[in-house]
Amino acid sequence: MKGLFCRRGVNDAMPKFVIQETSLAEALGSNQIRVKVKACGLSPLDLKLLSDVGFQRDLIPVGREVAGVVLQVGPKVSTFQQQDEVVGILPLDSPCSGLCDVIDIDEYYLVQKPEKLSSVCVAGALHDGLCAYTALHTHARIAAGHTLLVMDGASSFGLMCIQLACYHGVKVLTTSHSPQKRTFLEQLRPSVGVQEPLVVRVIPVDNSSSDLLSVVLEETGGLGVDIVIDSGVRLHEEEEETEETKFLPHKNDIISVLGVGGHWVTSHQDLQLDPPDCRLLYLKSASVSFLNPEVWTASTAQQGRYLHILKDIVEKMSAGVLRPQPEEAVPLYEATVTMEAVQRHQKKKAVVQL
Repeated sequence: MKGLFCRRGVNDAMPKFVIQETSLAEALGSNQIRVKVKACGLSPLDLKLLSDVGFQRDLIPVGREVAGVVLQVGPKVSTFQQQDEVVGILPLDSPCSGLCDVIDIDEYYLVQKPEKLSSVCVAGALHDGLCAYTALHTHARIAAGHTLLVMDGASSFGLMCIQLACYHGVKVLTTSHSPQKRTFLEQLRPSVGVQEPLVVRVIPVDNSSSDLLSVVLEETGGLGVDIVIDSGVRLHEEEEETEETKFLPHKNDIISVLGVGGHWVTSHQDLQLDPPDCRLLYLKSASVSFLNPEVWTASTAQQGRYLHILKDIVEKMSAGVLRPQPEEAVPLYEATVTMEAVQRHQKKKAVVQL
């Protein structure tokens, strides 16, 4: 049986992705499930995070968002039975690649897949749904009447945040990086109920004259937003712009648009706040949270809550509340080339159909 693995590059060189033979244990653990994988989502590997948590293997399994069918259950498994369709995210230290034909996984990482939801759809969107839930519920604690600013709302993660926030009665503003994305965001409508736009205002940031602060203050009556969710920030004005960073907001822009008691949820791992930044946050009594969805599988402290989130995500996707951007599935023989493109950020993500 073959799976996709990552071999670390030497001296910060680009890692190599290789197909390797792998085998399963003869007997299942007491709480393990053997799953035949139907689809697997590919996201960029965070090699620095893996090193920080002590994951030092030469070959790192690739592909963690999986959907499939239960083939066999361990003696103490009570949640699933054979032929159940399941979906879940493999933990960071999983020895299995999600691109193996068959994998063994603890039952505590899986939930039932609704029948009407395709394996490709859920495998491609589960990670973004988990990130959106973690940002909005765990960190920002959204409530009806809040005002939210989502940076780059046309991204797969941003789209999940917008739909989830609107479902809970939150007023949403977002930014767009191109006229096409702006049109797409302005035309977003809920799948059920009143057909009003999901986004109150789309703020274009595809040129240097973006008036983010003035537009946000205009839409909020000069008060600022309750929550900001970014997809990365620039720390310095003179920072050299690359294809990846040219549309990112400056940290001062984020702090400026926050209202009193506001909450900033950032995915920037190396965020640096200078004393003036902290002073402004202090004056607003605002707070900053770091979005790292891997903590759910790194600790068993809140396992029940984690499974509840996964279950709610797939149920909302099945009901049409969350409608992810469709991902075109690629066959297994293209997995290596596809993963290289994902790791280089030439593609945001991909789905492999087995």
